[in-house]
Amino acid sequence: MTLNHMKFSAFSSLLLSPFKWLRKIRGFRLVYTPLLAIVLFTAVMGIILGTLHLQEKNQQEAALFRELSFAKQRIQVRFANNLETLNTINREIAVSADDTKLKQLAHEQSDDLVINNHEIVKVLWLNEKYQRQWSAPPSTSKPDWIGKTQNDQAINTALSNAIELSRLTGRAAFSPFLTLTLPSTDPPVNDRIVFWQVVPNIVGGEAIGFLAALYTTQGILDIIPGDLKAHYRFTLLADNERVLSISSDRDIPKRAFSNQTSLDIGVLSPNMTLRIDTYPPPTNLTFRMLIGVVLGLSAFVIWSLWSVLKQMQVRQEAEANLRTETNFRNAMENSTPIGIRAHDMQKRITYVNRAFCEMTGWTPNELIGLHPPFPFWPDSRRDELVEKMNRALNSDIDAGMKKGIEGAILRKDGSLIQTRTFIAPLIDQRGKQTGWVTSLIDISEPKKIREELAASQERFTTVLEGLDAAVSVVSLEDDELLFANRFYREHFGNDSKGHFLLAHQENRIETLHNIAQDLQDYIRDGIPTSFLYQESESEEIQLSDGSNKWYEVRRRYIPWVDGHLAQLLIATDITPRKVADDLARQQEERMQFTSRLTTMGEMASSLAHELNQPLSAISNYCMGVAKRLEGNIDPALGKDILPALEKASDQAHRAGMIIQRIRGFVKRSEPQRKSLAISEIINDAVGLVEIEAHRHRLSISSNIAPNLPEVDVDPVLILQVLVNLLKNALDSTREAYPLSSRWSAPVVNISADLDTSIFPAMLKIQVTDGGAGIPESVSQRMFEPFFSTKSDGMGMGLNICRSIIESHHGRLWAINTMDAEHTKLSGCTFTILLPLESPEIKAAV
Repeated sequence: MTLNHMKFSAFSSLLLSPFKWLRKIRGFRLVYTPLLAIVLFTAVMGIILGTLHLQEKNQQEAALFRELSFAKQRIQVRFANNLETLNTINREIAVSADDTKLKQLAHEQSDDLVINNHEIVKVLWLNEKYQRQWSAPPSTSKPDWIGKTQNDQAINTALSNAIELSRLTGRAAFSPFLTLTLPSTDPPVNDRIVFWQVVPNIVGGEAIGFLAALYTTQGILDIIPGDLKAHYRFTLLADNERVLSISSDRDIPKRAFSNQTSLDIGVLSPNMTLRIDTYPPPTNLTFRMLIGVVLGLSAFVIWSLWSVLKQMQVRQEAEANLRTETNFRNAMENSTPIGIRAHDMQKRITYVNRAFCEMTGWTPNELIGLHPPFPFWPDSRRDELVEKMNRALNSDIDAGMKKGIEGAILRKDGSLIQTRTFIAPLIDQRGKQTGWVTSLIDISEPKKIREELAASQERFTTVLEGLDAAVSVVSLEDDELLFANRFYREHFGNDSKGHFLLAHQENRIETLHNIAQDLQDYIRDGIPTSFLYQESESEEIQLSDGSNKWYEVRRRYIPWVDGHLAQLLIATDITPRKVADDLARQQEERMQFTSRLTTMGEMASSLAHELNQPLSAISNYCMGVAKRLEGNIDPALGKDILPALEKASDQAHRAGMIIQRIRGFVKRSEPQRKSLAISEIINDAVGLVEIEAHRHRLSISSNIAPNLPEVDVDPVLILQVLVNLLKNALDSTREAYPLSSRWSAPVVNISADLDTSIFPAMLKIQVTDGGAGIPESVSQRMFEPFFSTKSDGMGMGLNICRSIIESHHGRLWAINTMDAEHTKLSGCTFTILLPLESPEIKAAV
């Protein structure tokens, strides 16, 4: 026999060794199966019984605690409701001194409280001297078995103690427990232990009386539902384990479960403990378990006997299957393209299959018996491959089987192929490792394809990473971010939230899921789906995350590599373009605003020119009529007509002066200043506005400090400013107070004084109203041209006033005033600061 035949026989014996072990294991099972079954049966039964007992105990304890908590809650809620009812009766008693109906209502509520609550047997009303005024219920509804002669003293003493405690603390108080002595002739009752609850009736910090309710401990247990008391026994205990009442006289089993909790029914309540005991129902669980065990054991014994009877047949079938399996493995090794070789513990090749020989170009006779390094390893990589092989054989075999080891094989003709090797240990019939079996697959072509794909993906990824636009792909199945380029990651992170934010689809994720599901249905039904993959039109979207950035967004649905629907989104940052557009629009608005100001100036100049002539004519006509009437009319009548004509002429002249000043102001000419007392201008302004104030049932007051120095101002323009501010103050007050309540409206006040807090000192004029104040949104824009809150206003009044004051080198501003409690606005104050001397005079000095 040749060496190759011996090696092949040894390898075949290794392949047959698992079947020998199979026969030994089956023989062992036939001998020891009954004993093993008995042991397992005993262990399983013990575990089952212990588990069932523990489970039953835990369930009963949990149910017991739950029912106890429920009963405690019912009692606490009932006491809370009773206390609320008693407080309600107290309130009605407190306000029913002269009201018979309220007294009757309090009596009826007390009767209902006693009649509808088993735990309360009596309610007493006592005055501040502890004297009983009335009691509930009437004797016809419940027998007065408590107020017996032998119980009066104890009950009254306990009641007095509870009343004294309630009076001292100012809250509801409870008395100690009392055991009543009942005559044997009375009907049998369980309400022998009682206690008082006293609720003080406090009015103005003093107790005007006390409402006392007499509770029975047995009645407290009646609060618990009857179905609970049918399954559990409830007991009320005092601090010293004294039994106050019990729900049932039935005896509980020795192994019954119990639990107890304290009843917190009030701050000054007696300490009561509620205990619960179970009545375990009879169970046939043990009997059922025994029946199940017997049936299981019988089935197990029958199965064991059946195994023994079929053993010979199984052994014969196993031998036949072994021969068939051996032939099958030989055919499989010869047909597979995977190269297989075996090594012994010295790493020597002991077996190669036909595929391995075809892969290397070497024959089995040339390969078997070789040690590493092998001739089919490239010379340039021999050291590397030797190290990989040693590391793989000496490390965890499972890791090598999962990932494999990449290597290379030099064919006999000189060509090079790339391979991946997987290693598994070779175990003999004694469980001892005798070597290794390695399998090799040719990965030259797949590796070449992967390298080309990797290079293509790298080029594509480089292009996407270099874009100044966010590119993202999100799965519509699970909202997972499938791809994101550098721009997206830097601005929106590594999740899909930014994708849906850009797409304005945060609230439509469920709709996208439905679209993905519909696509799968279309594909399954053969319906064309190309309409889904059309690109949407670009949208300009402003982010709502606080950054106020604008993006031009394009999106479309695409089929992902796994066949599921995904959404591709490309977002370009257009914030600089939007900013430029906004600046251009603002510049255009400024140009329009400037044009409107220019137009208004031209209109003001034209109006001033046109109005000067009729005003001059009115003045001349008035003066001419006055001169003609002098000496020709009755002196008494002349006293009324002539002053009126002179005033009309003066007002026409004054109107002409105002128009000239406004025209000069529009032309940017300097004010015509003169030195005069500010009180004259203020008095003129008040006189002009007072007529309108009286028409609206409002009044104006002036407060001018004495000995104010004269100021160098244009009196006509300053008069125009004060008239405008006074009219605005009247309008604000008129809007805050309707006509019916203007008798209580505050006075519009104008004051003048020196402001010495700044240097040099300046003249301070303030106009204060009592209106609703100026909203914050209006205060920021009220001095802008053409901004007005009035439906018929042009929005130029305050702007012109500020310009007039600033032309006098002064300041004008407004602040809201608060009420005394600083809770709401109570008006507004406009403040004017004017220099005492004009800058021209200072420069001359």
